[in-house]
Amino acid sequence: MTEAVRELQRRLEDLYEVEVPHDVREFLITDARLARILEGGKGRDCSEKLLVRQDDEETLELSLYLDADLLARFEADSPLRHLHAGNLETFCTVLEGVSHFVYLAWRAGADCPVSLLELELQAEVDKYAVGLSLAAEQHGGHVPGDLWARLFRAVRFDPRLDAGAARRYRRASEAAAGFCRALHQALLEGRAGGQRATRALRRYYRLRPAAKLAAPALV
Repeated sequence: MTEAVRELQRRLEDLYEVEVPHDVREFLITDARLARILEGGKGRDCSEKLLVRQDDEETLELSLYLDADLLARFEADSPLRHLHAGNLETFCTVLEGVSHFVYLAWRAGADCPVSLLELELQAEVDKYAVGLSLAAEQHGGHVPGDLWARLFRAVRFDPRLDAGAARRYRRASEAAAGFCRALHQALLEGRAGGQRATRALRRYYRLRPAAKLAAPALV
C-alpha cells in the first residue's frame, strides 16, 4: 500500500528535477488518534494532514497523516493503473499530502521558509500535472480535455474552514487554475508545447509565492 505513496514521491521528484533525501513512507502515519495527539488536539478532522513542528533549535519534525481507509481505496482502485472520475478525489487527496511533504522537505533542505499559501498553491498545480501525466500514459499520450474543469471548475471547499483558511484555499485554487490552463494550451501544440510546459513547471516550482500568482506568463 505504501509503495504507491512512494511512487507519487518519485513522480514529483522526476517531474520537477528535485531530490528529497527522505522516503515519505518513513514519515507516514495512518492512525487518526495518533495524528490528533501529534496535532495537540487542534485542527479539523480530515483524511490528509501534514503535521509540522519546529523546536527551539529549529529542528523540523514532520509526519504525513493519510487515513487508512483512504489508502485502502487508493490501493483497491489505483489511479496509478487507471485514473478516472471515480477515483480522482482519492488521487487528489493522497497526492496533496505527498506534494506537501516533498515541497516542504525540499525547501527545508535548502534552508528556505515555506508559507501555507505556497504549499497549497503548489499542491493544486501538482494534482493537475501528475494527473495529466498519468492520464496521458494510460491513454497513449492523449491529453484529457476535462481534467482542468474537474479540478478547478467543480472545486468545493470544506465548510468547516475558518475565514482565513478558506481565503487561502480559494486563492491557491484560482492562481493554479490560471497557470494550469496555460499549461493545457501549450500541451495541445504537440511535442514542442509539451517541452515548453515541462520547462515552465520546473521554473514554477522554484518561484516564490508572489511570482507564482502571475505564473501563466511563464508558459
